[in-house]
Amino acid sequence: MKIEHLLLVDQQPLRLAARWHRAEYGFWCAPLVAYFLFPENLVLLSQILITALFALSLDLILGYAGIVSLGHAAFFGVGAYAAGLMAVHGHGDPVMGLLAAALAAAVLGVAAGLLLLRGSANLTRLLVTLGVGLMLYEAANKMSWLTGGADGLQGMAMTPLLGLFEFDIFGRTAYLYSLAVLFLGFCLLRRLVHSPFGLSLRGIHQNPHRMPALGVSVKARLLAAYVVAAAIAGVAGALLAQTTQFVTIDVLSFQRSAELMLIVILGGAGRLYGALLGSVVYMAAHHLLSGIDPQFWQFWLGALLLAVVLFGRGGIMGALQRFTPSVQGARP
Repeated sequence: MKIEHLLLVDQQPLRLAARWHRAEYGFWCAPLVAYFLFPENLVLLSQILITALFALSLDLILGYAGIVSLGHAAFFGVGAYAAGLMAVHGHGDPVMGLLAAALAAAVLGVAAGLLLLRGSANLTRLLVTLGVGLMLYEAANKMSWLTGGADGLQGMAMTPLLGLFEFDIFGRTAYLYSLAVLFLGFCLLRRLVHSPFGLSLRGIHQNPHRMPALGVSVKARLLAAYVVAAAIAGVAGALLAQTTQFVTIDVLSFQRSAELMLIVILGGAGRLYGALLGSVVYMAAHHLLSGIDPQFWQFWLGALLLAVVLFGRGGIMGALQRFTPSVQGARP
């Protein structure tokens, strides 16, 4: 009997888990408050929101499906270049750019996912994701006639969002635009992980050998999750390109993939809010520490990461759930 049929017997646990908690409403009010409290830092805050969306995409495959990836920046970069090239060639509509980025990243996700699932060991899959990322980085570097190479893709011209809102130099439109896309992406993933599909991903993560007995096609589910994560990462890359109106080869770098994994682990893998909190803490610490101690800021950032890993089992979200009753039920 398939897992969907089993869940039809009693959907109550999934319904209870999918309910929004009071702490969640407060969490999503915070970015709106920040818009008015920090008007001079909207550019930085937009970067945090984009990183949070990128982290959510990795959390889906790492925290829920158990796929370790060190090349997730490949999808981020493809999305950024897709939206950037559209804007350079006279198609600067932001929404169309997001859709094109999601499609391009999803296509790459299908191709990379088929290669990924040929290996069953985590180490093999890790090397496949790393190899895909490195190949795309070098390809973008060599194809300077298309990507701009090391000089970056320049000349992007964005049209007003929805035909009404210009992208201003203060970052107001970019911030609200990024926040809206992040919220929609979060709601999509929240619904997904609380569905039978999301439950099957958790089962595959815990014991992939028993799931076929429930009628679950393990490879098909993993491929679907990988493609969804790729598309969302592509949207995050497009957001970065559109809000900065510039794309550098760094969007495909290994360092970006490694930092993203640190963010997800820092916040707590397998908890969507962990990816969000990890992005806020990491980006804020990066900004503050590099300003306080430009020479040794990486030392202090490393110390912070070690402290969270050693004393905060389950990351920041895990610690909050243990010590704060109001968020104990906020599992997503």
